Amino acid sequence: MIRSQRRRAVVASTVGTAIEWYDFFLYGTAAALVFPHIFFPGADPYVGVIAAFSTQFVGFAARPIGAAIFGHYGDVIGRKATLITTLLIMGIGTALIGVLPGYESIGVTAAVLLTVLRLLQGIAVGGEWGGSVLLAMEWGSRKRRGLYASWPQLGVPIGLLLSTAMVQLMSSLTGPDFLTWGWRVPFLASILLIAVGLYVRLRVLESPEFAAVKAQRTVAHRPLVEVIRRQWRDILLAAFVRLSEQAPFYLFVTFVLSYGTTTLGLPRGDLLNATLIAAAIGLVSVPLFGHLSDIIGRKLMYGIGVVCVGLYAFPYFGLLNTGVGALVVLAIVLSLVFHDMQYGPQAALIAETFGTNIRYSGAGLGYQLASVIAGGPAPLIAAAILQSTGSSTGISWYIVGCAVVSLIALLLMRGRGNVYDPEPSVRAAMEDR
Repeated sequence: MIRSQRRRAVVASTVGTAIEWYDFFLYGTAAALVFPHIFFPGADPYVGVIAAFSTQFVGFAARPIGAAIFGHYGDVIGRKATLITTLLIMGIGTALIGVLPGYESIGVTAAVLLTVLRLLQGIAVGGEWGGSVLLAMEWGSRKRRGLYASWPQLGVPIGLLLSTAMVQLMSSLTGPDFLTWGWRVPFLASILLIAVGLYVRLRVLESPEFAAVKAQRTVAHRPLVEVIRRQWRDILLAAFVRLSEQAPFYLFVTFVLSYGTTTLGLPRGDLLNATLIAAAIGLVSVPLFGHLSDIIGRKLMYGIGVVCVGLYAFPYFGLLNTGVGALVVLAIVLSLVFHDMQYGPQAALIAETFGTNIRYSGAGLGYQLASVIAGGPAPLIAAAILQSTGSSTGISWYIVGCAVVSLIALLLMRGRGNVYDPEPSVRAAMEDR
């Protein structure tokens, strides 16, 4: 029974998260390649890119709101019900983008509606991460929490792989019609994916740790307020420790598409193929680094990833700027491997900082705040640096700066060792696991 539910929890968390990230990344890819033409036509190419990335940023800004809303209900009602709700919101918002008229049909209203739907996406994915990670981690073995918590993190490479593959497929099939209607198909396909995600999630039971909290009547009535009052420092450190993972990631998978096609003149298809290869490698590297964090420690594993990203900032653009196909592929693949060194152990690193009855709120809020200070602004900052300097050097220094801040935050985080030590009120319920 326990093993069966563990498998179901891992599958439900991973599949659902993959679908949510498919929807979220699909928007980012379209913001780089499609939306400047559909929703902001006639503008200077640079202005169009900035406008498209600005609507993308709205989704990032909304993520802490989603974390606060669904973190509260996840800590009060439970992980499972909350995750079903976030999946539905994300699916509906993404499908509606697929039928949204462009600027030529309804003018600026199109951009306004696009922004509203992106807001819904942000709220949904903001509430998704905490629940999916906790459902897997709290069902997992105490000595392998790094590995168990890393499985939902696979939603990122899977979602990136699926979204990029769909865009690449439709771009190839529709050719010149891609900007007319072909780009809409990947958004509409979200409806089918959501149906699969709901089926999987409805079959999993609530996490045993949260069930124990409810049975012992230690559920926090105002978890968000309590975690901010008691652990505001841990929330901020969780946000800043993600700077070196979050900001570079959206440069590596989103900004690179705009930079590669407009500045370097590289074929769109080649860049998408390189991203597909990198995402496929992530299917192995994310759980691998999560597992290694169970062996050598979360902070050490994460710190290695931070240092690698910082050291790679200049070689990354050096490889891209050669314009040589093999070197461009190498640049993109290595960038995501170094990202995965942090992303694999990251879920357990952050979640273990908070107690079970306030963990959804605390971990979710800390994790999603990074989207506002790092993920969302990153493509905008990179585009602005490139426009003002005409060089990628400033962007590399930006990545280095993010790595330095994250390393400081990591050193300030409370060390919890390799194995999570549950609160006394919950430990008894886990002795037989």
